[in-house]
Amino acid sequence: MRLSSDEMVFWHYGIFKLNGTIVFTWGLMLVMVVGSKLVTRRLSTDLTRAPWQSLLEIVVTGIEKQIEDVGLRRPEKYIGFLRYPLPVRRPGEPVHRHSGYEPPTGSLSTTAALALCVFVAVPLFGIEERGLGGYLKSYTEPTLLMLPFNIISELSRTLALAVRLFGNMMSGTMIIAILLTSRRSSSRSP
Repeated sequence: MRLSSDEMVFWHYGIFKLNGTIVFTWGLMLVMVVGSKLVTRRLSTDLTRAPWQSLLEIVVTGIEKQIEDVGLRRPEKYIGFLRYPLPVRRPGEPVHRHSGYEPPTGSLSTTAALALCVFVAVPLFGIEERGLGGYLKSYTEPTLLMLPFNIISELSRTLALAVRLFGNMMSGTMIIAILLTSRRSSSRSP
């Protein structure tokens, strides 16, 4: 039993490896590109809209509403960033239950990369919103004594995001494997 799609190697030459994480990520990206081309090829601005366009607008509006609920102004600014990590997680979760597909987020390297993206994006969005001085000042709020704690918090959040996402995906995969194994063994017994 594999714990990660990193262990599934399709091709190897010297130091170069083409593992399951890379193959499944590129496959998911291909499905997303083709799907988005199909969904957005005939967008309409009048009142008659295709069902796919309506569904897409509902999803985007829902994401914008969640961003507003967190307290961030101008949610459309964050949609561009969210379009990268979100699709890597969501479509892959239900598909692996029914096929040989394993979600890229089942690999610690993918979840670490997503966490690093957030680690870089948070200061960039903060600097854009408040300016460099305002963002750096936020580390010393409410007092200067909070500076080391806020820095530690920023660093530990990245690690926590990576480990939590990896743990969620790994536990889901393991539970499914256990259920499938127990179902097979119970169907074999007399």
